[in-house]
This record gives sequence, C-alpha cells and structure tokens, in this order.
Amino acid sequence: MAGSSTEHAPDYRAILGISDEAARVRALDTHLSTRSYVRGFALSQADVDAFRQLSGPPADPQLFHVARWFRHVAAILGSSPATGPRCGLQATGRGWRAQPEWSPPAGSEPCQLRLYNSLTRRKDVFVPQDGRRVTWYCCGPTVYDASHMGHARSYISFDILRRVLRDYFKFDVFYCMNITDIDDKIIKRARQNHLFERYRGTQPQAAQLLEDVRAALQPFSAKLQETADPDKRQMLERLQRAVAQAAEPVEGALRAGLAGQELDGRVQVLLEEAKDVLSDWLDSLHGSEVTDNSIFSELPKFWEAEFHKDMEALNVLPPDVLTRVSEYVPEIVDFVQKIVDNGYGYASNGSVYFDTVKFANSEGHSYGKLVPEAVGDQKALHEGEGDLSVSAERLSEKRSPNDFALWKASKPGEPSWPCPWGKAYFENDCWVRYFLHTGHLTIAGCKMSKSLKNFITIKDALKKHSARQLRLAFLMHSWKDTLDYSANTMESALQYERLLNEFFLNVKDLLRAPVEVAAQFEKWEDEETELNKSFYKKKAAVHQALCDNIDTRTVLEEMRALVGQCNLYMAARKAARRRPHRVLLESIAHYLTHMLKIFGAIEEESSLGFPIGGAGTSLNLESTVMPYLQVLSEFREGVRRIAREHRVPEVLQLSDALRDDILPELGVRLEDHEGLPTVVKLVDRDTLLREREEKKRAEEEKRRKKEEAARKRQEQEAAKLAKMKIPPSEMFLAESDKYSKFDENGLPTHDTEGKELSKGQAKKLRKLFEAQEKLHLEYLQLAQNGGAP
Repeated sequence: MAGSSTEHAPDYRAILGISDEAARVRALDTHLSTRSYVRGFALSQADVDAFRQLSGPPADPQLFHVARWFRHVAAILGSSPATGPRCGLQATGRGWRAQPEWSPPAGSEPCQLRLYNSLTRRKDVFVPQDGRRVTWYCCGPTVYDASHMGHARSYISFDILRRVLRDYFKFDVFYCMNITDIDDKIIKRARQNHLFERYRGTQPQAAQLLEDVRAALQPFSAKLQETADPDKRQMLERLQRAVAQAAEPVEGALRAGLAGQELDGRVQVLLEEAKDVLSDWLDSLHGSEVTDNSIFSELPKFWEAEFHKDMEALNVLPPDVLTRVSEYVPEIVDFVQKIVDNGYGYASNGSVYFDTVKFANSEGHSYGKLVPEAVGDQKALHEGEGDLSVSAERLSEKRSPNDFALWKASKPGEPSWPCPWGKAYFENDCWVRYFLHTGHLTIAGCKMSKSLKNFITIKDALKKHSARQLRLAFLMHSWKDTLDYSANTMESALQYERLLNEFFLNVKDLLRAPVEVAAQFEKWEDEETELNKSFYKKKAAVHQALCDNIDTRTVLEEMRALVGQCNLYMAARKAARRRPHRVLLESIAHYLTHMLKIFGAIEEESSLGFPIGGAGTSLNLESTVMPYLQVLSEFREGVRRIAREHRVPEVLQLSDALRDDILPELGVRLEDHEGLPTVVKLVDRDTLLREREEKKRAEEEKRRKKEEAARKRQEQEAAKLAKMKIPPSEMFLAESDKYSKFDENGLPTHDTEGKELSKGQAKKLRKLFEAQEKLHLEYLQLAQNGGAP
C-alpha cells in the first residue's frame, strides 16, 4: 500500500447506500474534495469497496476528485474494478478497454543434432544419457612407430567433433583416450630393435655381414613366396631388391680387396638397408633370450611422447584423461576375472578367451552387432589379435575359432604380469550407444599402411603444410568418408585459406581507419540490408549443417559463399569510392572467426581472423607494429602524390620498390588503389615471397606472350606482303602439281591429267585471281608511295 497514515480512514457507508449511480458518484466527489489522496494517501478497505462498485472513472470532467481518486486506487491495486489483474485496462478519453490477448509467435521446429552411428548405420538423434554430459572413449594409438597421416585423419577429425559438441552445442564432454603400450607389435618391434642394435654393436666384418644377410634372406624369401596380398608382396619385393642392391657394392669391394673407410661406408649402407631382414632373422634365433622388461617399455614411452608432440603441433586438444594399458594391468585382471565369473570367458593354457558362442546364445546379448558380416572373418580376427597370437598352438587353445583373447599367456622373450591364470564385464547389451568411426585416408588414391611402409609421417606433412591447412583440408570433407591426401586436396585447402585470410585482412584495414564513435553507425542502404539478410540465412544454413552429422564440408561452403558476397559488396563500394559499412562487416568477420575457432583452425589468441607470426604473438605484433606501418604508408602516399605532380619517376620507382621488394621481406603487403587510401596488411613472409615470385612469373609469362603475339603479327604481315608482291598472272603457274595448261592471263584451264576444268572450278579460280589483283594493286600503290619494301 502507498503511504502509511490511517488517521482519516473514510467512511463510505452512507455514500455506498445511494442506489442511483450518478448521485452516488457526485456524493463521492464531494467527500473526496476534503481528502488528500495524492501525497501520503493511505488506502483503506472502504476505498477498495467503493472502487469495486464503479465500472470506470466518470466521464463528466466536473467530477475531478473522483476521477483522480479512481486512477490512484487503480495504480495502487494494479487492477481495474472489472478485471482485477495487473495492467488489465488502459485509460482512454472514452474510459477503460481491455488489452488484446498476447500469444508467442509460432516459430519453427528446432533441428536436432544427428550423428552417424556405426552401430545402426544411420544418422541417429544424439541424446546423452545424463543431461548435457557426454562421456567419450577414444581409441588411441598403438605406440611403436612414428605417427602418420592416418593418425592425423582420425585425431584431427575427432578433435573437430569434440570441439563442436563442446563449444557449439555446449555439451559437457569428458574425453578419455587410451594408449596401447602393450601389444604384439610393440613387443616384437622392441625385441627386434634390441637384437639388431646388439648385433650392430658387434661391428660385423664385411664378409660376416654378407653371410648373415644371405642367411636372413632365406626365410624372408620363403615368406615372400607365401604372401598372397598383392600390396604386401610388392612391398616385400621392393625390400628384397634394396638389400640385393646394397649387397653388390660390398661384394665388389671384397673382390677388389678394398678396405678402410670406403669398405666401411658400404657396410653401413648394407646394415641400414637389411635392418628389417636381419631383425626378423635375429628374432627367430635369439628372441626367447630377451628377458629384460624395460626393453619393452622404452620403445612405447618414446613413441608416445612423439605422438603427443605431433598432436600439439596439429592443435589437437589433449584428452581429459589418458589411460595406458601398462598402468591398468591390475584393473584389467579384475575386469577379465569378472567376465570369466559371468560365464563368458574361459582359461586355456594360461590364456583367457572370450566365449563368443556362449555370449551369442545367452538371453539379452548379441555378438558382433557392430559389424555382423565380419563374424567368422579369420583374417580380420588374426589382424586384431596380433602377430604373436597367430600360431597353431594358440589356435588350438580356443573352443571356437571365433573366440578372441582377453589375456595372453607370456612366452619366453615377452613381458609378463601376475594374474590368476598362470606365470565382457557388465551384464548390459547397450553399454555404448553411439559408435563414431572416421573415414580412411588414402595417399594420391592409394591405400596407406604402416605395414606396407606406404605412409607419410605427421612431421613430414607439417614440413609442407601448416596445421591449419591440414585441418582445413579435413574440414572440407565429411569426417566419416574416405579422404584422399593429395596435391589437389591440399591446393583446395590453400585456396580456401587465402580466400578467408584476404577477407580478414580487408576487414582489419577497414576497422583501422579513424572514425568518430557515432560515425561508425552509418545508415543502412539496400546493399547492407541484403547482405545482412544473407548473413542470417548463412548462419541458419551452418546450424542446419552442423545438426546434420556435423557436416563441416557444407559449413565451409556456406562460409565461402558468405565471404564471396562480402567481397562483391566491398568491391561495389570501392568502385563507388565509398567505404563499406564497418559494423556489419566486423560482425560477419567475428562470426567467421568464431566458427573457425570452434573448428580449431584459429588459435584462441586471435580476436579476428588468422593470427600473424604464430601462436601467442599475433595480438602483440599486430597492435604494436601496425600504427608505425600506417604512418609509413601515409608518408609514402604523400611522396607519391608529389612525385606525380612534379613528374619525378625516380621517386615513384623507389616507392614501388618499397612496396614490391623491401616490405614483403618483412611480412608487410601494401595494396595501392586508385582514389582510395593504400591498404596495409600483415601477412606471413613466406606467403608474400611466394606471391612475389608468382607475380614475377606471371609478368614474365605476359611479356613472353606479348612478344610471341608481336612475332606472329610480324610473320603474318611478312607473309601477307610476300603474297601481295605476286602478280596475279603468276600466282597459279607454280602449282604444276594441280594444273597443266593456263590461258594468256595465267588462269588454269586443264588439270594435271589434261582434262579441262569444270565451270565451277574455273569460277572459283577466277575469284581467287581477282582477289589477288586487288592485293597486288595495293602493293604497287604502297611501293609507288615508298611505303613497301
């Protein structure tokens, strides 16, 4: 209630008893004239009762006190006598009327995120089990060699999906990755490396090395003959040829009696080329003698560290938690024991196998539901279990050929851990509901495989292209489809990067131009309205594409189209000698930057566009250097203007040299535009130098084409002049292979066989004769006037 005094609470009983409403309102007006109901007005129940008897304020302007009292009571109660709810009536000159009913707009159904689920082989609506929380297990690498572009394909793609789920769709993603540091490949590679280095340490003499290489090639050749896979057979044949070629110089040196450094150099080459052949041979002879467990841990530790370095270089986010197999052996033992206790595992000769038949026949379970057609594929099973598990002894331990090892018994020369079995866990058929598998990577259309030695390491790839360029190449393709890593693929990524970078640089230049605070908010014309409409359409299309299995390929195409529209808008403004609308373009540039940040293609330090000078330096470099460059640019413009006015070409040449030769070496590009200020851009130095070389090549090609065109014109003119010199009476006489007789004017009358020419042929030759007459006459006139040689 407004006010607090109740000392003069009114008594309306006599007034409210008046039956005639008009008389009652007049009596109330007389009574209210004696009260203060504006300041310190205390509302009583009597006021409320009197208020409720009125349908509205009086229309008679003489009843001033009732009208004011009515409005004050209505304001205090927040209601009218008729309706009660707050703001239920609006005052007008004709009294009170109801506010129209409000309803929200119909809107549109929001799209739902759908992901391609390898389990169902369709795009399923993504619904986390626990609110916005997503628990994601990512199968990490088996660390026994350098990470290659196949790894980059998987982990960059998963990094993009993770970032989109976290930063765009705002899920709380918990990302767990395992590191397989106990594996048949690791055990075999570590053991073979150890044995080869021990052999190398003995410094075998040339003759002994040749003898050992020949011995090692015997089982290798047998393996080659047994290999049916054409790709693997081709790889083994290449290795065999390389060893044979490296052995020949050693054999020749021994026959020639060479010694010293010349022989030692050839021996070292043979050692390197025959490393794989010798390692297999040494492993077959001495593998069981390796008992030091540290040998099997050093190799995966080294390659795991290299893997993390590669991921950091690719701007791949680290996992929230990393699980190494070697650190979870006790938990694995407990896990396997639970599977055995549930009846789905069995011990056999110190190993434990998963009973696929019993699991498949049990109620509520189905075996092989992810890839049903692969059940029974023994080749795939052997590849999964590893090289050390494919033996007659191992296979005889299984109840069914389809059973697979949960725990392997160690043999001599292999590491071991204590377990209940000698020196599937949850009863849940839907433990994991979404399976994501990235597409494979090919190299120039060919299958890539580490086992085939047909792979490109991440470090080698980063020597040719930046992490951003590799990521853009992956973004331009569907994450679940095969990606071909080729020159064409990377050129497309480079062109896309250049397109975006030029747009960002142009917007930055626009934003650097000094302008008053109010002046930056310019009136929108039709061009700005249309561009803004397109902007919002593109944002909606991007959202639809991300909901559709995180379709980054479509997203990048929509972003490309948006940049293209902005470029057309800026070009039109430039042609009209008008500056583009800075606020609108800044908004678009920030949106594109935001999306590229979500995709991991822009580091966090950059506020707009791609960073300059590497991570951590972009903002400081640009904000520090650009004011000085702007002053230099303005000074140069002034000098050029004076040089043009006073016709001093030497100064203009120096100005061009500053733009074309000096500043590019410092990573600075100046763009001169007629009638507009020079644009200053900070660009990667290597990019500018490459642009300069391309410009020089283009200019050289243009000059060459110009000279070629001039030469052709000269040849054509010379040929025309030579033709003009021939009198028409002589033009056919040289064609004795076509004609045998001519008339007095030199026109042919008979062909080579002596037959008279037809009328049609004669008519055609007559036209040629008359045309030559005109040309020759023109020549004679030129010669008479001194204009022809």
